[in-house]
Amino acid sequence: MFLASLLQAGLHRRRGVPAAAFALALAVLLVTATAVLTAPSPTRSLSATRTLTVASWNMCGVQRWGCAHTGSAAAKGQEVRRFVDAGAHVVLLQETCAAQIELVRKALGRSWSLSFRPYTWRDGTGHDRTVGCDGRGQGAAGFAILSAHPLSSVRVVSSPQPAVGLQRGILCATVTAHDVRVCNAHLSMSGSDRAHPGREYRDDQLKALMAAVPERRTVFGGDFNLRPPGDRTPVGWAWPAGVYRNYRECDQASASDRSGRPTHDSGRKLDYLFTGLPRTMCSVRDTGVSDHRALLIRVDAGSD
Repeated sequence: MFLASLLQAGLHRRRGVPAAAFALALAVLLVTATAVLTAPSPTRSLSATRTLTVASWNMCGVQRWGCAHTGSAAAKGQEVRRFVDAGAHVVLLQETCAAQIELVRKALGRSWSLSFRPYTWRDGTGHDRTVGCDGRGQGAAGFAILSAHPLSSVRVVSSPQPAVGLQRGILCATVTAHDVRVCNAHLSMSGSDRAHPGREYRDDQLKALMAAVPERRTVFGGDFNLRPPGDRTPVGWAWPAGVYRNYRECDQASASDRSGRPTHDSGRKLDYLFTGLPRTMCSVRDTGVSDHRALLIRVDAGSD
């Protein structure tokens, strides 16, 4: 109706107004009206800024770790892009390769940020070396945070690691656009210390992770190599009491629930995403190119 009125005014312009001046004024009004009519509604814009979707996935990208027949690097990279197509703003990745995930970041565009940390191997003399991926030009094997928004305050969280053997780790960063702290943790497997096979590290690693996250504005998780706490979990004692008390896990059905759908080919849940923010969605995705399923959680980041 507004545009129609303007056009009608153009047909019946007042005498004494030069044609060129009237045409210019009409053009300005048309542009303004079009901008008003096509501008996104405030409700939609607010909703977009409030919502944050985080994914976590063990890519099984190191072939010699039982991943030789789980799919190509290109297929795994395509799965990460599918998470993004499904709405993921942040992706926590484990067992990825530096060159592989950098290609994914470039394909997503320059606005995407990447923070990568390599795994290391500590020998019997206490010396560390970077663990490489299989194949020429693949770079180091490690874990990463991939984000559609700039990351700040990026740091590796100090945590106990095997005296001899593979050292994984915990990486945290702040998604500045939402003021949400995200942490990607890849915990040690049972018996991974070559010098002390019976020594348990996951309990202290979880305590270090808990100490690194805020009480509310956080999403943290990853591959914990640990089943949920319960009567049939041999090392259920490794879980700090505050994890399920202070936070809710992506696939947790109720406050008292300690279960979740399997995330590993063994039929066990090993992967987690916890948050102190309201959850609005949780998805478990079988990618077909890893021995781990992916988790996607959507939270209301606008909640105080």
